[in-house]
Amino acid sequence: MTNEHLHKLLAEGEGLTVEFKESTSTLSNAVFETVSSFSNRYGGHILIGVKDDGTVLGVSRNAAGSMKRNFANTLNNPERMAPTLFLNLEEAEVDGRLVLYAYVPASSQIQMFSSRIYDRNEDGDMDITNSTDLIAQMSIRKSNSFTERKVFPYATSDDLLLNELMPVVRRKAVGRQAGHPWGDMSDMEILLSAGLYEKDRVTGKEGFNLAALMLFGRDEIIQQASPGYVTDCLLRVKDIDRYDDRERVDCNLIQAFDKCMAFIRKHTIDPFFLIDDLNASVRDKIAKELVSNILVHREFSSPMPGRIVIEKNRMTGENWNRSLHPGHLTPESFEPYPKNPILSRFFVNIGYADTLGSGVRNLFKFVKMYSGSEPELLESDVFKTIIPLPQLDAESVKVVSYVAVSAAQSTNTGETEIGNTTEGQGNATTNATVTQFGAAANATENQILNAVRKERAISYDELAQRLSKDRTTIYRNIRALKDRGILERVGPNKGGHWRILK
Repeated sequence: MTNEHLHKLLAEGEGLTVEFKESTSTLSNAVFETVSSFSNRYGGHILIGVKDDGTVLGVSRNAAGSMKRNFANTLNNPERMAPTLFLNLEEAEVDGRLVLYAYVPASSQIQMFSSRIYDRNEDGDMDITNSTDLIAQMSIRKSNSFTERKVFPYATSDDLLLNELMPVVRRKAVGRQAGHPWGDMSDMEILLSAGLYEKDRVTGKEGFNLAALMLFGRDEIIQQASPGYVTDCLLRVKDIDRYDDRERVDCNLIQAFDKCMAFIRKHTIDPFFLIDDLNASVRDKIAKELVSNILVHREFSSPMPGRIVIEKNRMTGENWNRSLHPGHLTPESFEPYPKNPILSRFFVNIGYADTLGSGVRNLFKFVKMYSGSEPELLESDVFKTIIPLPQLDAESVKVVSYVAVSAAQSTNTGETEIGNTTEGQGNATTNATVTQFGAAANATENQILNAVRKERAISYDELAQRLSKDRTTIYRNIRALKDRGILERVGPNKGGHWRILK
C-alpha cells in the first residue's frame, strides 16, 4: 500500500470495493462481515481507523498489535471464518495518524462468517443467509469464474497422496505460523478448512474439487482432470535454439514447486546477502515468487503449458492467464486478483507464496538487489515474468558478496570475495561456492546450507529430493560440514533441527 494509493482511496470514499471502519482500539464483527462480503463479490479494501465520511481518526498505537493479531486469528479460526483466510493488516501513516489496511481478494468459494453469508451491495454488507435464490446466483457466478472449484464426485482419497504429503503440509504450516490450526487437524479437516472438498450448490454433487486434485493428486488423476497441465523448465545458454537442460514437471503442485525450485537452484548463482543482519538467499526469494505464480495463478482449462526458461542474461516465466488489466504491471499499478484463490491461499499457508500483493512488491525489491535491474510483469492472455540475471561470465567469474543492511536499503557496506564459481556438471551453468564461515563450501554444501537456513527441521530425504541429489551425497556433504564446525544437528533425527554455527 503506497501513500498515493491510500490517499486515493480516502478521496474516493466508500463504495462497492472500499469500506471504512471507525474502530480505533478493537475490531468489531462488522470488520469480518465486510471481509466475507468482499470475498463473495469483487474483493475490496478495508481501512480501519477511518470514519464513514473519510475523516482519519487513527488507530491507537498501543492497541494496533492486538488488533492485527485478532484479525489474523479470527480469519484462521474455522469456527468463525469458513473457509479460513490468510490475510494480514498492514500499517500506514496519514497525517501522523496510524491506519490499518487490508486488501481482501475475491474468493472462488462462498465465504461465511459465524455461519452467515454476506454479499456486497453498493457501500454496505448484506446478509443473504436466508435467501436461497441469492446464494444460488452467487454459487453460479463463482463456479463460472474459477475452474479450480470444479467438483469431481467420483474422485476418492485413494486418488490423492495424503499419506505422503499431509505430514509435509502440517509441518510447513506450523513452521510458518506457530499454533497454526492445521497442526492439530485431521487430513479431512484440513481439506475442508482449505476448501478442497465441497458441495456443488447447483448440481448437488459433492467431492474433491480440481484444486484438491492439483495439490495432492497422483499423476494419473491429474492428467485426467487437467490434460494440458505441465510446467516445462528449460536452460538455454549454449544451445539457444533448443536447450542445454530440460525438466518436464507434471506432478502435483506441492511436489512440482520443489522440482521447479531445484531446477532454478541448479542453473543460477546464489550470491551471499545479509538482510537485517541475517543470511538470506535472495535468489530463492525471487524463484519462489516466480514458481508460485506459474503454478497457482494459471488457467488449468488451457492446454498451454507453463514455462520457466533460464537464459544467459535473464529468467522468464510464462503461464496461460485470464487477463483483467492487460499491460505492464508495477507495484503502484498492480491490483491484486487471485486467478485461483483456493490454491493461492493454500500456498500462502505452507509458505510457498506470500500474501497477495506483497509478492509483487517483494519481487521488485529482491530482483533489484539481485541483478541491479527491475523485473518486467506483462499481463495478457499469457502472463509473462522477465527477471534479469546478474551479468556474470560463466567461465571465469569471481562472485562478490552484496551486503544489504536492511530490506529497504540495498547499499553495499562492503565487497568481499566469497569464492570462485565452478561450472556445474552436465549442462548446468554456474554454481557459486561461498566462504561464509572461514572454510570454503562447495556447491552442494552451499545448497544444503541455503536449504537449512530456510527450513531448520528439513530431513536428509527432503534435502535429497529438493536438491536432486542421492541420499549418500547429502550425507557425505553434511558430514563434511559437521567436521569443519559449520553445521550441527540439535536433537534426534526425528523431531530435531539443524543449526548453522558462526
